[in-house]
Amino acid sequence: MSKRLAAEFIGTFWLVLGGCGSAVLAANFGGDGNPLGIGLVGVSLAFGLTVLTGAYALGHISGGHFNPAVSIGLWAGGRFEAAQLLPYLLAQVLGGALAGLVLYLIASGQPGFTLPADTAGAFASNGYGALSPGGYSMTAALISEITLTAMFLIVIMGATDDRAPAGFAPLAIGLALTLIHLISIPVTNTSVNPARSTAVALFAGSGALSQLWLFWLAPIIGGVIGGSLYRRLGQPDR
Repeated sequence: MSKRLAAEFIGTFWLVLGGCGSAVLAANFGGDGNPLGIGLVGVSLAFGLTVLTGAYALGHISGGHFNPAVSIGLWAGGRFEAAQLLPYLLAQVLGGALAGLVLYLIASGQPGFTLPADTAGAFASNGYGALSPGGYSMTAALISEITLTAMFLIVIMGATDDRAPAGFAPLAIGLALTLIHLISIPVTNTSVNPARSTAVALFAGSGALSQLWLFWLAPIIGGVIGGSLYRRLGQPDR
């Protein structure tokens, strides 16, 4: 069990450092119009690449969840034991939080660094209303996070099904997370992962912390919906 928890800790650390790090350090590098900034597409790819590489590196040890909503969704889908949920969730949250700290230490090493707290997307944080990159409402944020997390679980469970082509699951899952970010960065800055949201909210100010509840509730609801749907959908025909 200790090795699995360590793998979840490291994998979530990698996801937050790679995905949120790309948003904080590289998305707008040099200011508006700088050709070296990776922008929305680059950040979306970075999140997908962290899951893809993390799953290939660590998935055979822990299953490569790196996300409380995924662990809970897999439990709802009959793929994960309830007794392992709390240890997995703790490992994921702690791994993400350490990545948030490391990212903060790196970012603050730039001369003149200031953290624009309580603004949309500050330190790669998630938000709705005034803290949504596009000004989207709480209702829109809930719908987006629930729907996209549900679809993420369907992709995860389908790609890892015994009947699916072997060896390609991390690729499908990573590309799905890329697509999810391409859709929803303007809405919520894309969570679908409570550990990722918590990791940066700790440094992004009271506004991000006050809205963090949504980025636990909605992904968990979406994970349960997606896991439950695939549990029924994936049953062999009789």
